[in-house]
Amino acid sequence: MVAMTENLSETTPSSEVRALLRVLDGQRRHVLGILDGLDAKDLRRPVLPSGWHFLGLVQHLALDVERFWFRAVVAGDEAVVRGLTSGDEAWKVAPEVPATDVLDRYRQETELADAVITATPADAALAWWPRDLFGEPHLHTVRDVLLHVIAETACHAGHLDAARELIDGRRWLVLT
Repeated sequence: MVAMTENLSETTPSSEVRALLRVLDGQRRHVLGILDGLDAKDLRRPVLPSGWHFLGLVQHLALDVERFWFRAVVAGDEAVVRGLTSGDEAWKVAPEVPATDVLDRYRQETELADAVITATPADAALAWWPRDLFGEPHLHTVRDVLLHVIAETACHAGHLDAARELIDGRRWLVLT
């Protein structure tokens, strides 16, 4: 009986991790929700001077955020980021790549990230860090990474809100 309880506690996320994951999931839903109803042309339409478009930002979130932070840094699977540079390649989506592929990749990466998150204690040390690219790590635990990814995803959700409003006036949250 004791062994079963120990195994359960190793695979059951703490209430802190569950709470952080709920917040992150809310931001992920925001990212996908603000895109709902946009056609393929608008998903690739840059509306801000920097030139990014919706699909590029979502691909960045999938590859540079979800995959990098959880599968590589937290879980230690360096192979998923082989060839990583400090550039902005993830923001570029080839014209022949269907929008559904980019959105599905984001969903898939969030599911894979969730598996890592729920299997790892909040205070666990990071498994890997690319010092050759980024120097010494500025985050040290899974908790740090979760808070960082929540903030980054929320920030980008706000970018998507602004871009969507410029296209057709739609806003994700309207406080009255």
